[in-house]
Amino acid sequence: MNKKDKFNKIILFIDTLLEQSTPEKPAWNLESIIDNKPAHWNYIDGCMIKAILDIYDATGNKKYLDFTDRFIDFFIDDDGKILGYNCSDYNCDNINEGKVLYRLYEYTGKRKYFLAIDTLYYQLKNQPRTESGNFWHKKIYPNQTWLDGLYMVQPFYMAYEMKFNAKVNYRDIIKQFENVHRLMRDEKTGLFYHGYDGSRESFWCDKKTGLSSNFWTRSIGWYIMALVDTLEEMDDMFFQEYMKLQDYLKEIVDAVLIYKDKEKNMFWQVTDQGARHGNYLETSGSSAICYGLLKASRLGFLPAYYARYGVEIFNSITDNKLELKDDEFILKDICLVAGLGGMPGKGSYKLRDGSYEYYISEPKVNNDAKGVAPYLFSFAEIIRLDK
Repeated sequence: MNKKDKFNKIILFIDTLLEQSTPEKPAWNLESIIDNKPAHWNYIDGCMIKAILDIYDATGNKKYLDFTDRFIDFFIDDDGKILGYNCSDYNCDNINEGKVLYRLYEYTGKRKYFLAIDTLYYQLKNQPRTESGNFWHKKIYPNQTWLDGLYMVQPFYMAYEMKFNAKVNYRDIIKQFENVHRLMRDEKTGLFYHGYDGSRESFWCDKKTGLSSNFWTRSIGWYIMALVDTLEEMDDMFFQEYMKLQDYLKEIVDAVLIYKDKEKNMFWQVTDQGARHGNYLETSGSSAICYGLLKASRLGFLPAYYARYGVEIFNSITDNKLELKDDEFILKDICLVAGLGGMPGKGSYKLRDGSYEYYISEPKVNNDAKGVAPYLFSFAEIIRLDK
């Protein structure tokens, strides 16, 4: 398939998903569909709406901006109150959808978007913290830091500090990355564990280190995207911190690329376990790493040659995971969800204990935003690269 046909195929995939989606029932939010949840503010929609905004920025096609504006407008009233959002949950995931508000406020001038940004920032001012100073991932997960949370919160937090708060708390953001690097990085592989419990009380954590027991590729992807998107919101006024995050980024990228499948140019669900029985080449984590490589290369956070790896990964995902089945495009082999503790797993292995058996048991699904969104983040970067 030539480049033009591949571009048209992906655009058709995007447009089909948008045609099937409303704020009340987005086609890409499989968790809400499976659990029959009412419309509510959530990180999954936030990932997808950011992706559509990225496609707008890359193509200039206003239909994508119009869709995101209509979608987000549905959830926010004129006073900045957000449908289905509860600050007292102190859930880092709930900050993620707020990232699109900055651009939508800039593009539309709607005051409600600015007020909603403040609504979410209020949560961060009161978010419980671990002893080392990081935000609890959720109130229901006390003393726990997950890599996911860095992506959900820190780019939003940095954008607020840079745009509206005179950079007063920028050091707090850097400190949270420093803590994760110090506490959650494996010295032997350079990879990062999914979760850390500062209290050592969770059943899933090592009682000496507080760490979960495996490397989950999507969580490493969250970490890479958190670094890139936070760096994008910064400037070199704080030069040492700016360079430190870039060093962290190159370090994790170099570490994870060692585990890329050499034939398929993708990453395994459990990062370092290769073709072990049950492991599979997973779409969301591969796409997140791909996006990090492409965007960081474009913005100069990584040397330009890293874009080549991103292009290879993107082409492999497109060739191997995006397919036409029964006249419908599907992006396949997306891990539906994975976490630590809390509710039971959705697959055959119910205990969310961070074991290898747990991670490979969670269902593989098609067209879920946790895979589609980073794939489209990457597509937007590919468009920019081609230009």
